[in-house]
Amino acid sequence: MADEQGNVVIISNDTIAITRKLSKEELWRIEHEKLHAKHKGHEAMHMEMVLILFATLIVAQIVLVKWKKLHYKSYQTVSLIGMWLIPVYFNIKLFYWRMMIVWVLFSLATGFIVYKATRTPISNTTPRLVYKWFYTVHKVTYFLGVAGYFVIMLTLLGVNLMFLIRPEVSMEYGIVIMFYGLYYGVLGRDFAEICSEKIASKIGYYSKSGLPNRSLETNICAVCGQQLIISDVDEDEMPEKTYKLTCGHVFHEFCIRGWCIVGKKQTCPYCKEKVDLKRMFCNPWERPHVLFGQLLDWLRYLVVWQPVIIVIVQCIIYMLGLE
Repeated sequence: MADEQGNVVIISNDTIAITRKLSKEELWRIEHEKLHAKHKGHEAMHMEMVLILFATLIVAQIVLVKWKKLHYKSYQTVSLIGMWLIPVYFNIKLFYWRMMIVWVLFSLATGFIVYKATRTPISNTTPRLVYKWFYTVHKVTYFLGVAGYFVIMLTLLGVNLMFLIRPEVSMEYGIVIMFYGLYYGVLGRDFAEICSEKIASKIGYYSKSGLPNRSLETNICAVCGQQLIISDVDEDEMPEKTYKLTCGHVFHEFCIRGWCIVGKKQTCPYCKEKVDLKRMFCNPWERPHVLFGQLLDWLRYLVVWQPVIIVIVQCIIYMLGLE
């Protein structure tokens, strides 16, 4: 038999013969058997709980879609706060101090960038600093996400055994690396969206609704407000490449890429004509960055709203007296 400390005691007649520590597999098997015994005969109740879960998921999805459509700013703010703080609770609870250190460093650096982006009047160097930081974050998190995915796939194929690495170790590292890439990728895009809109509005060539405050000159980039160097020489010999949208407005290539990929904008910063991303990113090696951004948008629902939905389901089950 097993005692409360997980020791197995073998009794022969009236004498205790052997006492040994149960393995993790044996402890898990015992707990699994207890769980089955506890819930035996509760199939109808379990079906009710599953129906409650599916109904809550459907209702929550409808509410979130309507909220995002009608009140995008509040939806964005609540989602960002949730993305920023919810994982911190689990990291402290589970003593994941490495994740907490990275989170603190990222928060300090991003906080400084957000502070620079919200100052009035805005410095001439701020737009480039903001887009450079968030574009770097985007590329680093993209690399981490892909690297973590490959580590997981190679572990499933048994490649780790060639390097004498245990499967649980390589799998854990793969999951952690991929989580870092996806989580900080979402945070970076959300902060970048806020900063890009603030900067463009302060410069005056962009307005979320209505007409811009300033008229755009042909030699000015509406994203950063700096002068464009346009000449008849070969584009590769120019100090900085430019890109012309289908609407006719010209921007620094770095700025418009940051506006679309990192800032999550798919319209011209000045006239709001829709940007053809497929035409902009015709290089097949660049298109995964766009797909990665779409994946990050989906991940936000999983990290922020899924825990909230689970808590709501648990509250409903508790109120109905189900176990």
